[in-house]
Amino acid sequence: MKPDWLRVPYRDKEQSKYISVLLNELRLNTVCIEADCPNRGECFSNKTATFMILGTNCTRNCTFCNVTHGEPKPVDEDEPVRIAEAVLRLKLRYVVITSVTRDDLADGGVTHFKNVVRAIHQTTPETLVETLIPDLPDIKPLAVETPAVISHNIETVKSLYSRIRSDADYDRSLEVLRKIKQHNPYIHTKSGIMLGLGETPDELFRTFDDLINAGCEFLTLGQYLSPSKNHYPVQMYIEPDIFTEYGEIAKQKGFRHVASAPFVRSSFKAEEAVLLS
Repeated sequence: MKPDWLRVPYRDKEQSKYISVLLNELRLNTVCIEADCPNRGECFSNKTATFMILGTNCTRNCTFCNVTHGEPKPVDEDEPVRIAEAVLRLKLRYVVITSVTRDDLADGGVTHFKNVVRAIHQTTPETLVETLIPDLPDIKPLAVETPAVISHNIETVKSLYSRIRSDADYDRSLEVLRKIKQHNPYIHTKSGIMLGLGETPDELFRTFDDLINAGCEFLTLGQYLSPSKNHYPVQMYIEPDIFTEYGEIAKQKGFRHVASAPFVRSSFKAEEAVLLS
């Protein structure tokens, strides 16, 4: 059973109705819904969401993730304009854009990411954009658009990759983060780790070091929650005071901003990293 600190507080569903209607009208997807995020009630109530581009079918099948695995649909070329319209209508000053992994595309979808960022910058120039990307083969086309943040989640420690992210590669993910600053030193870099998958503290701290050495500035730490009995099971529930301790250790190692708590997710209150660092 989940401990008491993992009970999601009730949110008035009426307050989130506006954004649900808007998403349907503009035919947009959010990771909030596709990944069954525990924070979506709060985010929708505050009229915010993390937009998920390039469809809802992922070409990979990570054992921790609730996003659908399957054959992707063709790229929706009009999606960038519709996302920019949603940002305008929601009056967002900070927006996060993520995607499924598209190994079927030669560029991994980086051109579409670039087009989304450009559309937002053209429509609402004052809006800061954070992109949460998969391990794209080349991130330079996105980097030249200068989103405020490019984030790529390492997700877990190296020893668990074969069980959690069998189609991914730990060192390749570090290289993605390393290349961001090489292409554009003005972009903030960010990554996230799920806890409770079976990692040891020493492995976690080594991952902190690896991220720092790759030039990562911002870090999120949150409790892994298994989406279903068919997904990788939770190995341990980490108590809130341990999250606080790990967050302090991460800061001591050199991260400019750390969000560490059971319900922290990559894009939850993401603007705080930029505004408070």
